[in-house]
Amino acid sequence: MSEIAIIGQGYMGRTHAAAWGGVGLADAIKYVGVRTPRGPLEGAPDARIVTDLQVILDDPDVEMISICTPTPNHRETTLRALAAGKNVLLEKPIALTVADALDILEAAERGGSIRMVAQVERLFDGDRRLRDDVLAGRLGTVLSARARRFINRPDWAQWWHDASQSGGPTVDFAIHDYDQMNLFLGEPVIVSCIANDRLGPIETTIRYRNGGIGQVLSFADLAAGAPFTSSIGLVGSRGFADYEFLAGAPTEADDGVVSEYRIAAGSTVETASIAGEDPYTAQVAYFMECVEKGVQPDLSSTASAVRALEVSVAAAASLQSGAPVAVSSRVSDAAVMDTTTRS
Repeated sequence: MSEIAIIGQGYMGRTHAAAWGGVGLADAIKYVGVRTPRGPLEGAPDARIVTDLQVILDDPDVEMISICTPTPNHRETTLRALAAGKNVLLEKPIALTVADALDILEAAERGGSIRMVAQVERLFDGDRRLRDDVLAGRLGTVLSARARRFINRPDWAQWWHDASQSGGPTVDFAIHDYDQMNLFLGEPVIVSCIANDRLGPIETTIRYRNGGIGQVLSFADLAAGAPFTSSIGLVGSRGFADYEFLAGAPTEADDGVVSEYRIAAGSTVETASIAGEDPYTAQVAYFMECVEKGVQPDLSSTASAVRALEVSVAAAASLQSGAPVAVSSRVSDAAVMDTTTRS
């Protein structure tokens, strides 16, 4: 049986371990790579804890690696894993800088292994349904998109609050929604961003080459006890659709998860409550399927992760300067491989 390694033992390391367990492969997690051992990783109690990445890279039985380190380590760790021929699932953001992201893209394109950046929002069932409806032409030409994302203060890792380590909320947090804007609207050209405070609310407006407009509202300091919330809405030439997901505020009636989808296309209005699987488990299952088939994951390409980072970095620059920032994407639409764009 092919075996798995997880690099990183923090919040996302635990999340990936649980996701591998969700597809029945908890026992296949052979290693957990860390700089400073902290005991077993929850979800991978039988894994060997190692501090030398080369031990993992030299093991021919390890076929798939989840990289869940702090962002500044993404470039070095990913380049070494790709050079060793390992299939890599890399936590977002792809890197801290666009230059590092392009280095990863170049190395990925040279090698033959499967690589995927974990833009997990693409694996939510409601987002997949939205994408399917756009591909089917139900909304016509997508004209604009709007998203929001609210979380409680992320105090699970102090490095997250150091912008030199995480890139700040636009790079580590809002990147999910910038990626969705790019998915549906194409090539970004101008980014404007304003904020009420360091953790938000942060308002980002993205203009696209084909005339589309994306708007993102981000807030990483939600009141304690309030549910995690994400939503996306599209307006097209033939109708509109939106999807909202809430989790973490249990009620007597349910388990605290709300996942609702609505589309109004022409004279047809449809609404649905979506009770889907865990998106992190779905992400691992999709990555594993790509590895088994030997195909690159067009649902979440490396080039699309580079483009999402380009918007994130531009948003951070706009926050600092107080002025719009032009984006000249270093990746082509063909490389991004997204088929739901406005053009």
